[in-house]
Amino acid sequence: MARRMRRQGLVPGILYGGGGEPVGFTVGARELRAALAARGAVLELSIDAGRPTPAVLKAAQRHVVRGDLMHVDLVRVRLDQAIQATVAVVLEGGDESPGVRDGGVLEHITHSLQVEALPTSIPESINHDVSWMSIGDTLLASALTPPEGVTLLGELDEIVLATLSPPRLRVEGDEEIEQETGLVGEETPAADGEDADDAAGEASADHGE
Repeated sequence: MARRMRRQGLVPGILYGGGGEPVGFTVGARELRAALAARGAVLELSIDAGRPTPAVLKAAQRHVVRGDLMHVDLVRVRLDQAIQATVAVVLEGGDESPGVRDGGVLEHITHSLQVEALPTSIPESINHDVSWMSIGDTLLASALTPPEGVTLLGELDEIVLATLSPPRLRVEGDEEIEQETGLVGEETPAADGEDADDAAGEASADHGE
């Protein structure tokens, strides 16, 4: 049944939480993509033309190859109560930083953080400027400034968001070095001309005797 719905351009889902019973639903794939792409974390879900219910995306199952949405889980929320959500961390200005210009490597280690805020205040992402970073610098989550009304969760002084490491040197393996320089200790055969001269000299000596 689920496969037939997907062929019709529909995505199955379930709405739960908020003190209500779990309710299954289907929604158009295109409509769902547009809703999830819109700025803001809160969706207005109306089932069977009923009263719209505020909800947030809890989980999404996607096709492993095509990336199409296969199933979604939504959780009911109250707009006047704070919720926790996962928000992406976006680093800006990395290519302009002194460390990258000097050949260093900017490694983005932690790509998202847990936050707490009212459903309507959950940001799409938290952006941070790293154009100041030099080689050897480390960016911790405690350096972020969240939007007003948003609280970052976790041990922020222990969460590494990014590091700027020295340039990486390419070390050639023994096989590559031998191919370029020749095998160590290998004897070089004498040239054909040298062998002929030695043979001629020995023949002359024998004739003289």
